[in-house]
Amino acid sequence: MSITIHPMYATDWTAVSQIYADGIATGEATFETDVPTWEKWDTGHLPNCRFVARSKAGEVLGWAALSPVSSRCVYAGVAEVSVYVAPSAWGQGVGKRLLQTLVDCSEAEGIWTLQAGIFPENTASVKLHEKLGFRVVGRREKLGQQYGRWRDVLFLERRSQKVGIQE
Repeated sequence: MSITIHPMYATDWTAVSQIYADGIATGEATFETDVPTWEKWDTGHLPNCRFVARSKAGEVLGWAALSPVSSRCVYAGVAEVSVYVAPSAWGQGVGKRLLQTLVDCSEAEGIWTLQAGIFPENTASVKLHEKLGFRVVGRREKLGQQYGRWRDVLFLERRSQKVGIQE
């Protein structure tokens, strides 16, 4: 599939929010039950390292962004990854391109650790992250309830080999 990766803008929110809603509807992507407003989403994500994947025709096929994990300065170089792909583009390399772009951008921004929380049942997402250097560092059992069912979450991280290493 021929795709291009572009920075995400507020004008992309309609398409981005639909892809997010599709992810929520699967029950395997997030604990979230509703798509937030653009304003709420925007304030919860880092201003840099936000991307959309577009088809040749300009259709948004997926998005990826980083969130801070803490407001404490010691964690300034740690961010959480979000990657969502439209169901029509699953299995076509869109997620891989988006996640690789996030990794590259994070390192350019001085981020030394990326983390992700993924439901164990979302094997495609786990495999995608592992292909790009993430490793499972733990399993948080019964972390939260989703629709009345306790859910485990795998905790994955990727440590940069370029940023924050001892010289």
